[in-house]
Amino acid sequence: MGGPHDILIPEGTSWLNNPAARRVFEAVQAGGFQIYFVGGCVRNALLDLPDSDVDMSTNARPDDVTRLARAAGLKAIPTGIDHGTITVVVDGQPFEITTFRRDVEADGRRAVVAFSDDITDDARRRDFTMNALYADLSGRVTDPLGGLPDLLARRVRFIEDADQRIKEDYLRTLRFFRFSAWYADPGEGFDADALASIAANTEGLETLSAERVGQEMTKLLRAPDPAPAVATMRQIGVLPVILPGTDDRWLAPLIHLEGALGVLPDWRARLAVLGGDGTDARLRLSKVDARVVQLYQTQGFAGPPPSEIAYREGRDAARQVVMLRAAMAENMPDMSVLETINRAAEAIFPIKAADLMPDYQGPALGKRLKELEAAWIASDFTLDAKALLER
Repeated sequence: MGGPHDILIPEGTSWLNNPAARRVFEAVQAGGFQIYFVGGCVRNALLDLPDSDVDMSTNARPDDVTRLARAAGLKAIPTGIDHGTITVVVDGQPFEITTFRRDVEADGRRAVVAFSDDITDDARRRDFTMNALYADLSGRVTDPLGGLPDLLARRVRFIEDADQRIKEDYLRTLRFFRFSAWYADPGEGFDADALASIAANTEGLETLSAERVGQEMTKLLRAPDPAPAVATMRQIGVLPVILPGTDDRWLAPLIHLEGALGVLPDWRARLAVLGGDGTDARLRLSKVDARVVQLYQTQGFAGPPPSEIAYREGRDAARQVVMLRAAMAENMPDMSVLETINRAAEAIFPIKAADLMPDYQGPALGKRLKELEAAWIASDFTLDAKALLER
């Protein structure tokens, strides 16, 4: 097992020097209790990555946290009291403080927990070794389960028994691939024990809600390069369960093109290139995101010229469609098309309804406007108002 380490959080880490966070620590410590920063903020600071959510963990019970916070003049809100979480607000900044816990019972979707005084109990109920790291107010890292070597080697590994961790919450399967895409050393591959346990428990994924699956998949697809993780999900049977009918063969080419063309990634284009039916419902996408995915799927395979897409849907949408088409054709697009897209996205149709009245009225007016707009688009946006009105 691990314990306190000489390793320290980098001095310039913002949350470590946040006066509001220090006030929370000082309030809880005034009652004689332990309190630590925990999880993602510690992980990211040690990896020199952008700040993650700042969460805190303590051996103080929720009532004690509430009492001590209010005694220090801070606002305490019981946002997750059943799970031991109190949100303390300092100068408008919220901090979630959760009492050390241990799992009493888990059904694969949610757990029954009991409070604990032991930081090791709290560490054991987390998912991956790299997330079971704690830091005190001086920045000194405590590692109850010896996960620090995994973090520094960028290994995503389940805490203790992978099979048990997965059965406690089947969402951890998707979290494994998401964390691998974001934090793992791509040259080291995936933990073999984790993959074996995941492959043996794919049926549990069917019990997860669409919202939870959607949250994990969108986070995964936002990673710099999710292609290896998604390919492994397919190989061991995870992808067919959560997104039946999808095919990841064009995902890696799309990601390559993003880098080659300097186009910002769009997770919705990455989802669209996977294909499949009903992904919006299976991931419970918002109406806006579902529409964009549908646009990319329909026009990424076939559709109007990129210039027309740029005019109707904007430059970014057209650029994504160009990359989708190029990825599936497995070739580089003509770079001039990007210049055409930029010009088309700024084009403004020179004819207004008033220009056609009173010769056209009602439905005939709408029809004529569409005819002239189609002719203008076909001219590559070159016809002016005079030329169009003379047609």
